[in-house]
Amino acid sequence: MSTAVVTIAHGRHQHLLAQQHSLLAGSLVPEIYVVVAMDDPRIADGLSSGLRPDVVHLPADPRGLPLAAARNAGAERALDSGAEIVIMLDVDCLAGHDLVDGYAEVASTHPTAVWSGPVTYLPAEPRGYRLIDLDAYDAPHAARPAPEPGEVVLDASPDLFWSLSFGLHRRAWTQAGGFCEGYVGYGGEDTDFGHTALARGLRLGWAGTPRAYHQYHSTADPPYQHLDDILRNGRLFRSRWGRWPMQGWLDAFARGGLIECREGDWVRTETRSTSPHAAP
Repeated sequence: MSTAVVTIAHGRHQHLLAQQHSLLAGSLVPEIYVVVAMDDPRIADGLSSGLRPDVVHLPADPRGLPLAAARNAGAERALDSGAEIVIMLDVDCLAGHDLVDGYAEVASTHPTAVWSGPVTYLPAEPRGYRLIDLDAYDAPHAARPAPEPGEVVLDASPDLFWSLSFGLHRRAWTQAGGFCEGYVGYGGEDTDFGHTALARGLRLGWAGTPRAYHQYHSTADPPYQHLDDILRNGRLFRSRWGRWPMQGWLDAFARGGLIECREGDWVRTETRSTSPHAAP
């Protein structure tokens, strides 16, 4: 089956280039590689000719990066190019040696499931990461399922779905209908997609073979720099599903005095800069 990898990007050109090197070094190199550039006219700085990238350009949105719309545009380009298996990989993620092959196997065997793979957050490495050493870093995120290579777990919680690394058959993508493009900026669209997939009769699974490794970059925890996106997208999620998502972040913002709950709605308590440590 023809396999595509889709990556959405705004900046992070060195991470994007390293990702392509990791894909070229894998046990199965994708036939199709789509890069969706979100308001990034310099995306060529992060492209390698080895994968013959197909670039889709999306304009800026005044509210934030159009993450949901970018994933949809990338998947549609991949399907229009003949892909039967679509893998979405965050621009910061390096592909483990068997990531593409692992997703292709589980998605072709279970074409009505959405598959996620374990992701390890890498430590800072100023000189870059050696692909042959990635296995030594393997320590998947503790808040998500992490089956061993060769193992699968089906019927996972939609609240744990994330778009850093996932793969599915074209049949599953069509059935899910893609990401809700009402979400703009950071937060909420992943959980929405997980619940939508489940509501439309798909299963959610975790597969141990397709492992990814998230390259280090500075950030804030909770993500103060995305507070307004999280509030806006959280309201959209509540209108669709009857509750607020991202509760851990909301609680952390509230403890910091940045937001408060008024009649079931989370709102800002102040308008100054949220944190001196905020990162883009």
